[in-house]
Amino acid sequence: MDIKVKVWIEDDHKNLVFGSGKKEILKYIDETGSISKAASKVGMSYKKTWTHIQILENYVEDKLVVTKKGRGEDSGTRLTPKAKELIELYNLLNEDIKRYSQERFKELFLNKKDELINLKEDDAS
Repeated sequence: MDIKVKVWIEDDHKNLVFGSGKKEILKYIDETGSISKAASKVGMSYKKTWTHIQILENYVEDKLVVTKKGRGEDSGTRLTPKAKELIELYNLLNEDIKRYSQERFKELFLNKKDELINLKEDDAS
């Protein structure tokens, strides 16, 4: 038996700042060297994908992608070191939370055979 946990970061006004979706966008930009290819992989329009990047850049107050137009080896879009650091830190936080959640779930809800404990009160007939 397993527990599932979803992790995202919100600002003080409950606006989504960063989560698995934005991480995927950055990951695909890194893999493909293209915002439009990344957009296609996550099933979003180019405009919406670019808006997500801009919102994130506003929160971190730093550039996350660098785009160089043209043809050739050095054209396209690449992630900045800040973007790669953001992905790495998010992955670390996500894994830590998942590991803790799984351990705590086992402590609270599973018996020694990893079976769900009976939460019903016994009938005292």
